[in-house]
Amino acid sequence: MDSLSQIVLGAAVGEAVLGRKIGNRAMMWGAIAGTIPDLDVVSNLWLSEIEGLAAHRGISHSILFSVIGAVVLGYAVHALYGSKYHRQIAIVTQSILFLLISGGLIYLGAVSSPLVPSILAVAVLALGYRFIKRRYVTRPIDLPDASVKDWIVLFLLGLITHPILDCFTVYGTQLFAPFSNVRVAWSTISVADPLYTTPFLGCLITASFISRERKLRSIVNWAGIIWSCSYLLFTAVNKQYITDIFATSFAEQGIEYDKMLAAPTIFNNILWHGVAKTDSTIVFGKYSWFDSDKKVHLYKLPIGEDIIADYAEDNVIETLKWFSDGYYHVLERGDTIQFNDMRYGRFIDGVESPRNFIFNFPIQRTPSGLELLKAQGGPPEGEESKMFKPLWDRIRGIESDVLLY
Repeated sequence: MDSLSQIVLGAAVGEAVLGRKIGNRAMMWGAIAGTIPDLDVVSNLWLSEIEGLAAHRGISHSILFSVIGAVVLGYAVHALYGSKYHRQIAIVTQSILFLLISGGLIYLGAVSSPLVPSILAVAVLALGYRFIKRRYVTRPIDLPDASVKDWIVLFLLGLITHPILDCFTVYGTQLFAPFSNVRVAWSTISVADPLYTTPFLGCLITASFISRERKLRSIVNWAGIIWSCSYLLFTAVNKQYITDIFATSFAEQGIEYDKMLAAPTIFNNILWHGVAKTDSTIVFGKYSWFDSDKKVHLYKLPIGEDIIADYAEDNVIETLKWFSDGYYHVLERGDTIQFNDMRYGRFIDGVESPRNFIFNFPIQRTPSGLELLKAQGGPPEGEESKMFKPLWDRIRGIESDVLLY
């Protein structure tokens, strides 16, 4: 899921574990725990493009990492608060919390409309500065009343809920690394879904302004957690309903496939993308709750296995096949090979353009083999606004005839 959702989930879990004892500091440390697994992106500074792709949502998103990390962080935080620098630690960690929330809002703005998230991000920083100054600079602070065991439980739940939430996306996560590189992906929710995040965030913010001594604080926080779990349950049930519609459409149109997948499109759980793999083709289409009938308009593309036949054992191709779970389409694009991850499909299914694929990987031929160039996720830079009208139309059951590129 997106960074903001993981921050909110971690903070809510932290509050549920230690909110009664240490107040908003529980939210802060829970939010930090919920962010830590995604810090694996730092490895992109020294890994190649293909190595970074394989590493993301790897060991840092595993059960093993959550257990070991909880013990290490639990002892470390307990020791930090026992030192004479606890005031400085509190200021730094609270600053990190507000920066994380602000960064999550900016991320949402980067993939949607930037105005409102940017305004909210500035407001969060301003409120954070005021809160830290009043709470930690102008008056004495109490040490948190938490044992080592309390901290370990907080970090364990904060760390493990991150990869579990990621398992609900089509991107998936290597939950059992390093013992297995299988990506657990239940594909029931988009990587960014405002209907999941917004009510959850509202409950969390409301709870943070209620005194920790009041029972209402816990009730409001648990309301957010219950909403989170209930919405995920709804997406799982909805996925089964949608999967049946796609399976029926494939069968009615005489398409025999090796395997099939249905996943929601970005920002919603109404419009779904379905894809099936046959011996030589990829078949795909979209279905919305608001479509006039349940017969999915399907499109077909050759897998393009012949294009990469000479590179079948190349690490780049092997990794991309693993990453896409076998749902891919390959095409020639000038001097490069374009590997398209068909779990995400195309922006507009009926538009034939190499730039119309949501998640694609340009590959350069070199004398020593293949080299993955920078992966392309979402619309090309500067073209983001062209995505939303066709997406909104299709969610409402309208087949868009807008040519994106």
